[in-house]
Amino acid sequence: MHKIVSACFAGVQCRYDAKHNQVTKIQRLVQEGKAIPVCPEQMGGLTTPRNPAEIVGGDGKDVLAGNAQVIDNQGNDVTKAFIRGAYEALAMAQRVGAKEAILKERSPSCGSCMIYDGSFTGNKREGLGVTAALLEQHGIHVSSEET
Repeated sequence: MHKIVSACFAGVQCRYDAKHNQVTKIQRLVQEGKAIPVCPEQMGGLTTPRNPAEIVGGDGKDVLAGNAQVIDNQGNDVTKAFIRGAYEALAMAQRVGAKEAILKERSPSCGSCMIYDGSFTGNKREGLGVTAALLEQHGIHVSSEET
């Protein structure tokens, strides 16, 4: 049974700042063929590096419902790319039969418990990222590297 994991955990330099968040244990799952790395933001068409983005007006569930937006720190609306990437990650999870995802906490795509609050001040709030919300809506259990 495969899992999907945030690609940055496998050492892929796909974060907004072109860095990674390597987690040796998760990288090993990928190397052993037990996990598939995904970067929803890249899969949605965003470049690396890219401007940091936060959800404004809610969380990932609200974005999917059309009631919130993902805005980068220059004021650009990147909501469509985040939604497109979430659906690409879902399609990958479904292709490999993944029932579980380990995603990067606090990310506007991948956060499973906490996300930044949209003020670009470092403040956090409870909530799901866009991809985490979509995966949960489709019965895939989402956790983070912190849980």
